[in-house]
Amino acid sequence: MPWLRIIRWKNLTIILLTQVLVWWCVVLPEDPEVLKPVHFSYIVLSTLLIAAAGYIINDYFDFKIDLINKPEKVVLEKIIPRKHAIIAHAILNSAALVLAGIVALKAHHPEWLLLQVACIALLWFYSTDFKRQYITGNIAISVLTALTIIIFFVYEPALHHEFSLPVLAGVSWHSGSSLPFWTLLVYAYFAFMLTWMREIVKDMEDYKGDESEGCLTLPIKRGLKYSTGFAMVLSLLVVMPLAGAAGLLYHYKYVLLPFYIALFLILPIVLWSFFLNRGFTKLHYHTSSRILKVIMLLGICSLLIYHLELYANLIEE
Repeated sequence: MPWLRIIRWKNLTIILLTQVLVWWCVVLPEDPEVLKPVHFSYIVLSTLLIAAAGYIINDYFDFKIDLINKPEKVVLEKIIPRKHAIIAHAILNSAALVLAGIVALKAHHPEWLLLQVACIALLWFYSTDFKRQYITGNIAISVLTALTIIIFFVYEPALHHEFSLPVLAGVSWHSGSSLPFWTLLVYAYFAFMLTWMREIVKDMEDYKGDESEGCLTLPIKRGLKYSTGFAMVLSLLVVMPLAGAAGLLYHYKYVLLPFYIALFLILPIVLWSFFLNRGFTKLHYHTSSRILKVIMLLGICSLLIYHLELYANLIEE
């Protein structure tokens, strides 16, 4: 269906999977005060609606660029009138605010709704301006991706523990500790960095169309080789903390999670870096982008290992 294509249903599925796993593996064990199943479902649906609206408005303003970069995938005007896209954008965002507002008001914290308002505004400015600027658009989308995880900290008071370092401060890794906060922070960082890397690669793939419309993305301003090197540096900034975390987890008697991190996250990212530097064609960058999406999925799935091993260690205690 055209509407499913324009709202990027596959990407929405990844967002849904991410939030379900974060809630199930990190939030639910903390005995949530606000994000019980019903209210959690409201927040997830609100997030998906805002994301869908963001994809629609992005296609609306990128119509000319998409005709150059990917004419076979253009839906607006060919199938769906552009005015219908604007109407759908407004309806989806309004519904998202209503759902999030119900949860915020129920918790007596209407100010929480500002997070959704900020996301809607950021997606609008990204589509109209930021994505055509140097680096700004990449960082905006990376922040929005990280917020799909950080939102649970905002909306769940049960996670608001003292933010001491779990290991260095001698805090036990159990329910009621600051571990959930640090877990959310680590996964948000992972999501931010990999999204940034992927956005750079997508800009490299869309180089010609972006340049024709006067965009000033990283590849256009600094060149493809520089952009490749920059993405490789970002990958190093992902691998190093992951290696440190794996070593620390292993030191504290975790086995499965360090092994998973090394084999399914660190190794693929390192191999991806070498692969990215081996070609400068549109197809090569498209493949690189898809590989990063797979790595992001592997990162999300590590939450299951985290939950399983944490639960096993608690039983031993």
